[in-house]
Amino acid sequence: MKILKNIFIIFCAMFMMQSCIVSEKPNMAYFSDSGRDFKGAKFASINVPMFLAKPIIRRALKEDGDSKEVMRLVKKVSKIKVLTVENGDRTMLKEFANYLNDNNYEEWATIKHEGDNVNVRVKQKGEAIKNMLLTVNSDKELVFVDIRGSFTADDISRMINFAKDK
Repeated sequence: MKILKNIFIIFCAMFMMQSCIVSEKPNMAYFSDSGRDFKGAKFASINVPMFLAKPIIRRALKEDGDSKEVMRLVKKVSKIKVLTVENGDRTMLKEFANYLNDNNYEEWATIKHEGDNVNVRVKQKGEAIKNMLLTVNSDKELVFVDIRGSFTADDISRMINFAKDK
């Protein structure tokens, strides 16, 4: 019976971990559904399970001595998707920005950090912010982080101010 129990636990763990597998297919609608040819761009995507990510993020924030305010924001996150694009070009980024504008994303901030541009966009419905998209544009690659949760405008402003203070 103990062997059967262990096999069941291993099977359940493998089933839950399948979302951690890095894929070469984009996990964001614009890149996967647009039908465009992205001319040699290489995609790597991962859906991050929150039951794994939250403890790691909290531990890292405690080690860095960061405030409890940031830890409070992490609790509000329900889903994270990460997409990296190698050999992406400015045209791709501009078309993606137009796509976001057409889909009711508002640009809230652009932060320049060590030669990289970090763009923060949110999708707001009433007072609630359910979706935040971070775009990191460096010379070598593009990184898109799609964060879903239940945030307020004050939460996002605090996060932006915290990032600027670093």
